[in-house]
Amino acid sequence: MSPLQQLEAYSQQHPQEVLLISARWLDGANTEQEDYVMVFKGVSSSLMHATAVDADVPVLPPQAEILTIDRLASPYNPNQPQYLEQNITWERFVAQYLNI
Repeated sequence: MSPLQQLEAYSQQHPQEVLLISARWLDGANTEQEDYVMVFKGVSSSLMHATAVDADVPVLPPQAEILTIDRLASPYNPNQPQYLEQNITWERFVAQYLNI
């Protein structure tokens, strides 16, 4: 299971939360790309790139590195986001919230 799939599973189990993920990767031209992805109730959407309608198409490529994760209260209001916790590293999120 990819890190994004793990975050989607977490969000299904915690519908009172919205996750905001920052990620980066090198594309095929060796150019650094970045994205912000929002995850809610098991569904991921890119905030910077087009998101495929097909849920089987991953929002992030397999080589993407998750930089930080923010936990926000649901319902999400972009004008007044309610942060529960900010700038969580992938390693800390795994240890603290995924119990892997």
